[in-house]
Amino acid sequence: MSRLADRQLARLRETDDEIDAALSEDSGLRERVRAVLGASDALGDHLVANPGLWRALAPGASTDMDEFDAATDRDSLRSAYRRRLLQISADDLTGDGDIRTVAARLSDLADATLEAAMRIAREQNPAEHDTARLAIIAMGKCGARELNYVSDVDVLFVAEGDLTVATSWAVATMTLCGEVAWPVDAGLRPEGRSGALVRTVDSYVAYYEKWAKTWEFQALLKARPAAGDIELGDEWLEVASPLIWQTVESSGVVDEIRVMRRRVVSALSGPDTENEIKLGPGGLRDIEFAVQLMQLVHGRSDSKLRVTSTMDALDALTDGGYLARTDGESLRDSYQFLRTVEHRLQLQKLRRTHRMPDDAPSRHWLARVMGYTGSDELRADWRRHASATRRLHEKLFYRPLLEAVAEVPAAGLRLTPDAARARLVALGFEDPAGALRHISALIAGVSRTAAIQRTLLPVLLGEFASAPEPDRGLLAYRKVSEKLGRTPWYLRLLRDGGPIAIRLARILATSRYATDLLMRDPAALRLLANDEDLRPQTPRVLLDGMAAAADRHRSDPDAAISAVRAIRRRELLRIAFADLRGLLDVGQVGTALSDVTDAVLHTGLTIARRDLGDGPSMAIIGLGRLGGRENSYASDADVLFVYDGESSEAGMATAIVDRLRALLVARGAEPPLKVDVDLRPEGRQGPIVRSLSAYRRYYERWSSGWEAQALLRARHCAGDASLGARFLEAIAPVRYPEEGLSGEQLVELRRIKARVDTERLPRGADRLTHVKLGPGGLTDVEWSVQLTQLQNAARLTSLRTTSTMAALEHARTNELLTTTDHEYLTESWLLASAIRNALTLARGAASDQLPRYGSELAAILAVLRRPDDEDPGSFVDEYLRVARHAHGVAERVFYGD
Repeated sequence: MSRLADRQLARLRETDDEIDAALSEDSGLRERVRAVLGASDALGDHLVANPGLWRALAPGASTDMDEFDAATDRDSLRSAYRRRLLQISADDLTGDGDIRTVAARLSDLADATLEAAMRIAREQNPAEHDTARLAIIAMGKCGARELNYVSDVDVLFVAEGDLTVATSWAVATMTLCGEVAWPVDAGLRPEGRSGALVRTVDSYVAYYEKWAKTWEFQALLKARPAAGDIELGDEWLEVASPLIWQTVESSGVVDEIRVMRRRVVSALSGPDTENEIKLGPGGLRDIEFAVQLMQLVHGRSDSKLRVTSTMDALDALTDGGYLARTDGESLRDSYQFLRTVEHRLQLQKLRRTHRMPDDAPSRHWLARVMGYTGSDELRADWRRHASATRRLHEKLFYRPLLEAVAEVPAAGLRLTPDAARARLVALGFEDPAGALRHISALIAGVSRTAAIQRTLLPVLLGEFASAPEPDRGLLAYRKVSEKLGRTPWYLRLLRDGGPIAIRLARILATSRYATDLLMRDPAALRLLANDEDLRPQTPRVLLDGMAAAADRHRSDPDAAISAVRAIRRRELLRIAFADLRGLLDVGQVGTALSDVTDAVLHTGLTIARRDLGDGPSMAIIGLGRLGGRENSYASDADVLFVYDGESSEAGMATAIVDRLRALLVARGAEPPLKVDVDLRPEGRQGPIVRSLSAYRRYYERWSSGWEAQALLRARHCAGDASLGARFLEAIAPVRYPEEGLSGEQLVELRRIKARVDTERLPRGADRLTHVKLGPGGLTDVEWSVQLTQLQNAARLTSLRTTSTMAALEHARTNELLTTTDHEYLTESWLLASAIRNALTLARGAASDQLPRYGSELAAILAVLRRPDDEDPGSFVDEYLRVARHAHGVAERVFYGD
């Protein structure tokens, strides 16, 4: 800092030989000049370019605004602006003004500049003076009197009379200010940059009453008349202000508030986040947004909160009991610190920046100009303030809720139950009374359990509020806590278990499926401690574990299958947790779910055979998604049963199958596994189990095209592996026909596909967004792939795979599909499969219908980990686009050009 000041002072001496004597005689002037020269290259350059201007920094120099009244053109206005800016920066740097005062004086400087620029603009056509009235409304930081050294000045223009004349004044004012000082931004006006620059009071009111979004009312919190016809500006503010406080009561506002909050959070991503003092974690935007949201929620009933500046609002929130005094002081200190850093950074070059410097010399300069001896001290203080600010949502929203409900004494805190309910509404809880009951039940009393809950809930409530359905998350948490509350390890695990509490809250508020499973097995939340524990188990580990569990109950088949199903439930939960954490892609989920089903079928078959006296050797052949190892969470087990023996053993084989199916769907604490045998020869009219020789005879004589198609995904998944291999060998000529499909078979297959497309769609379903049967959905893609296999797998052995994705890739490499066609089909299948899984995870029940709007769509996007600020409608549009491309390919592949 001193080196920069010395260098700049040497330049000044070259242009003015009186400066040395003046600085020697006046220590106050010397201090102020050196402070400015050491902190700002840009202001130093301005002093050098304007000899004698340094005298304006003398302690007794005039600081009135007369120069602005005398300004008649751009140059004189720029001179007045820079002179006043020099004086403000000198006061700031020498400690004669705190950040609150400095920001207010910068805002007053902006007001004077706007006023002078508008007067100069009006003087260009004196004859127009009486034809219009124009008021300039300051918005944003200028409106709040919190302006930075370098910032756009946000404004609205309000007019009466000739709007064309008023618009010309507004344009000229914006142009002149941009040339003199800073850009004037009117982007906050109704309809944004596409809207009229100038409006009447009535036009503003009509827009705000009918069309305005919540963010526009949030912006109005900082509005104030700044220049021009102040009387007209006051008239506008008088009618606009009441609309601000009505916004929380209108429909849809809570959703908008939550979207805005998510957008703030999502804006914090990127490699430079940690160096951002405005948008980074614990930055200025966090404090400002939260304070404004508090004002919107509570300002309806408390007029003392209707202030424009962040500091004044923090004072009012603290005085009103909405914020504990210690928390208010902490946030106020952090805000002042961050704004001071912002001002020093901007002063150096008079450029807009909010980023801590990376290089050591710049960090050292900033530390010295901030009054530190070294950059390490500055960085430590910055991290301390940022860390405190990261918890602002807990401080501003959640802890006072608990204290209001539990009546826990807190110094300076007087949040009433009504205020607590209002806060819950703003956070997105649809049933605030119910939420308060849940909170009260969790923290009631003076037990250690209640004390730990009071520590945990502030964080958890924040996670619930970020989810599509906060009420559901809080209720689920209460149920889990009531089930495990007396278990010694439960609350200790949440409190001390690192990320477990946050991960649990997100899952409870996002996924009914995972919540339902967790309610059956609360101890499984230990899996959330470490992502390594969420890796799906290998098939060998699953088989060994289930076999050991079954062996422990050899004499009781019901207890044995219950133990096996309990392992399945734990594995389903493990996979769901991993999926919700983003650790598995849709292919990995399908494989893991199929492996679990294989292991259950294999162990269940062993239990059933043992219970009935063994019987013939048997194998289970997986079909459909199970055969392709592409199971979804809602998939049944589509299978064929085959035994090795004579027809006389069919009765025993059938009894074993019946016993297995009954064991897997028996009522109990474990989720059932339905075994579906509808794809067997002759369909529902045929026997549920056949011998290998019977299958051979049937397929040689009677097999139809649809059965050949179903067999494409046949895979041995349980039971006798040797028998399974012989079955697959026997069906190879059926599913890989030597000459492909005959003309008659192709027509029949196309006829069946047409029937599926037109008749199987559920009544009332939206065909376009049905991810299974809709255009470009799973059926379109899979039937196209399977037709390609039926026609070509006999000669191209790489197509002999049960996996849809593998078959698609081999079709591309064998030039049966173009690269673009392959891309379209793959993208649609993966997206549709992911949506199908997300529907089950979110709803807790199977569905193939992608909703077009509402909380269910929001829940699906949350499960899919889509960006928090993504418009749900745009996601639906994305699916429709992807499906449309795939449908075009499917039509060509299946029906020909």
